[in-house]
Amino acid sequence: MTRLVAVALAILLQVMAVMDALAGSKYLPPVTDALTRKACGECHMPFPPGFLPGRSWSALMGGLDDHFGEDAALPPEQAAQIEAYLVQNASNGPNGRGLRDFMRWVAPAGTPQRITENPAFLREHDFPDRVWRDPKVVTKSNCLACHPRADQGWFDD
Repeated sequence: MTRLVAVALAILLQVMAVMDALAGSKYLPPVTDALTRKACGECHMPFPPGFLPGRSWSALMGGLDDHFGEDAALPPEQAAQIEAYLVQNASNGPNGRGLRDFMRWVAPAGTPQRITENPAFLREHDFPDRVWRDPKVVTKSNCLACHPRADQGWFDD
């Protein structure tokens, strides 16, 4: 019995160490839903749902006919499936996990539309204009230009 308790304690300590490491990291679970990855990934990296609250994802999905100046409209059943996935996994969703420092800047009832306009994003990405004009970067939403594992949820430099 003592050996069993020791093994259980060792496992618990390992799990706690991993959780502590993730809490201080810039990791967000990536998009795992195949339809969401395909539909969103046709134009940009599918952003982890934890970057926005569910109400923001609902607003974005409700306006796909003018998605930042592009017509990204989808068949209603596909749009509904993607929205459900994003809302479930949003920073405030039942399965969601947002970056604490990132989300604390979002007002309790706020509905931000752009991840790149969050004050935490702006603070961490305060670069000279030449960085944004680099042909490898081009836009602030091109996470992969500087974070090569962003599509896996890792935003550490």
